[in-house]
Amino acid sequence: MPAQEPSGLSGGHDELSAALAGLAADNAGLREQLTRRHLIDLATGILVAQLQASPAEAAEHLARLAEATGVSTEDLAADIVNGVAGSIAIAPSTGGEDALAGARRMRQVVTSAEANEAVSEAAATLLDGGLRPLGVQSLWLWRRMESDCLRLAGHAGVSATEAARWQWIPPGLPAPFQSVLSEGSPVWLATGLPMDVVLPGPGPEAARALLPLRLQGATVGLALAVWPGRADLDENLRRALTDLIDVAARVLNATEAEPSRSPLLDDLVEALAHPAATVRRGPDSSTLSVEHLNESASEALGGTYQAVGQPLEVAFPRHHADLAPLIRRAYEATSLQRAARVPVEHREGSPAPLLDVRVLPAGDERAVVLWHTGSDLRTAATRAVSHLQGVAPFEDDLVSGTSSWSEQAYGILGVDPKSQPIPLSKLLPRVHPEDGDDLTELLSTLTERRKGAVAVVRVIRDDGGLRHVRIAAEPLLDEGVLTGLTGVYQDVSAGFHAEVALTATFDQLTAVQAQAALRHRLALQLQQAIVPEMPALRRLPGLQATARYRPAVQEYRVGGDWYDVLPLPNGRVLVAVGDIAGHGIDSATGMVALRNALRGLAFTGHTPGRLMQWLNEVTLNTQGHPTATAVCALYDPADRTLCWASAGHLPPLLLRDGTAQLIDPPRDILLGAVPSFVYRETTTQLKPGDTLLLYTDGLIERRHDGLDQGLETLRRAAQELSACEVEEQADRLLSQATGDTDDDTSLIAIRVV
Repeated sequence: MPAQEPSGLSGGHDELSAALAGLAADNAGLREQLTRRHLIDLATGILVAQLQASPAEAAEHLARLAEATGVSTEDLAADIVNGVAGSIAIAPSTGGEDALAGARRMRQVVTSAEANEAVSEAAATLLDGGLRPLGVQSLWLWRRMESDCLRLAGHAGVSATEAARWQWIPPGLPAPFQSVLSEGSPVWLATGLPMDVVLPGPGPEAARALLPLRLQGATVGLALAVWPGRADLDENLRRALTDLIDVAARVLNATEAEPSRSPLLDDLVEALAHPAATVRRGPDSSTLSVEHLNESASEALGGTYQAVGQPLEVAFPRHHADLAPLIRRAYEATSLQRAARVPVEHREGSPAPLLDVRVLPAGDERAVVLWHTGSDLRTAATRAVSHLQGVAPFEDDLVSGTSSWSEQAYGILGVDPKSQPIPLSKLLPRVHPEDGDDLTELLSTLTERRKGAVAVVRVIRDDGGLRHVRIAAEPLLDEGVLTGLTGVYQDVSAGFHAEVALTATFDQLTAVQAQAALRHRLALQLQQAIVPEMPALRRLPGLQATARYRPAVQEYRVGGDWYDVLPLPNGRVLVAVGDIAGHGIDSATGMVALRNALRGLAFTGHTPGRLMQWLNEVTLNTQGHPTATAVCALYDPADRTLCWASAGHLPPLLLRDGTAQLIDPPRDILLGAVPSFVYRETTTQLKPGDTLLLYTDGLIERRHDGLDQGLETLRRAAQELSACEVEEQADRLLSQATGDTDDDTSLIAIRVV
């Protein structure tokens, strides 16, 4: 399944969720049908032998018999099979019907175990349906290997940590295992373990039963049943246990349970009362898969553990679109991530969301996802209160139509403390007519879109006074059903009075702002004068060059980007780009100093590494002690070589024959960091038609994405434009720039001719 919705598909997530949910339901139905069919087929085969009839006649006879006795076909089939194989129900019953029902249940447990596709699932079926009534606490199933080692194939009622300890058992240890394998007879330990013998279980005094798993006359494995303490392993119990364990040999060829890679984490998740899952990301960091679900999570996802080992979009078909970004942010930030609900938006008829979601990274590969199926009152109230300070909480119960207020709410809304609290939905008559629409919109957001919201309305008090009241509220959900509202009231009248007072000083603030705007406008003019736009294609020795500059989005953020394309007397061409850290007048003046210094130094004829070393000393002695990244390159048209050095700058991008490739620069430090640093040089051989792009970080940096992702986005965009003329490439790359950090951007594009 694709991890993301294909572009251009409307409602793709809904269609994918519906398809996956339908497939899961079909799969569960087919497995249930397989279990019933298997039991009926066994009974039909017995009737074929007893009646000397054909399979069709036996099946018809079974159907007529079920109709005549008023018993379901499945129950009657269980009776027939049970009559041949012998009853395995040993619990005392109050009557014949109870005993018969017990026998049917036990036989159906065996049939269900045989129909399971995984050894651990079959073990869980045997334990829950057949062994727990016998007092068994846990079940272990080992497969016998050619070397006589035992390998754990499945288990039930066992912690992941304990299963990891007993994954392999070497030949001869412990002694009871060797006895069962060599003699092929069960070992019954009703009063606990012999001295110096260690076996899985709660303690040495707990009763255990070791039974061989035989198939076609050979011992193919070993089963261990463990009780919580000493037990009376009488003949009836032993016979019942042996009958149930016989089926385990027939499921050893099913899929083995993979040993847990983080057993302690799995046990911790299993111990939680609310839903929890562990998620693992693949080696390429792009795929997410479910590694473990606790029982509550399994029930919340439909009562199946089949989501384990599946991609996130298969395990959480209705939630993965919002859940996957939350998990990836947890990995990148290595910190807890929260969401009030997943998915964020509520749609009519959509399934229940995950509420109060928390994602905690657990190492480089795993993350733990925790959630609730019903709104937690304290958590929802905390989210609402977090918007405000000094507030009056309230809660509306939509089922009973009642409301509860704190004492402060009566004073804020001007209501008699002896009166009944007024639900939010009935507060409209007390709200100023001009603010009625705001309250209606707040209620619509809470009850229809099921999202938290904030509104400020004017409330008319009983004493005739008027108060500005801020209302912050959250919906309360239970399995996707809206059951109530919780939130807070806050009297913000004082803030409105302060606003009136602040308006009196507006003229003074306007004057100060005008002075600041003038200062920044002058700085921008200075920057544009020193680093002018290069709108037209410039022809240089062996090159076509163009450059673009885009100021910061916010007008007051004067940046330190600079670039230069300069022919030199020796026939070579200087190509440089740099970025001084910070914004403002100091950055702009520092940029002017470094650009002019490099221009002058380039006329000495020295190599880029030497020029960068001198420029580093200039930076160290510039007022304000700026730091900067830069790339300095000299192009020689005689042999089409580009010799260049980098001071911590982004890698150049080379377009050749329709393919874009980033050129890794030497890992040298930025300018202004340490004195007397020697910068290394790299020589790149260019060919006619090659295009080289030099740029600053404003072109690619995004607030919530890594640098590698921004570079890859730029590489793909440039590759798509490889057939364009160099000027069109520069214009379109600048218009498609993905950076969103409000930083200025410089771009140089040169093409070899």
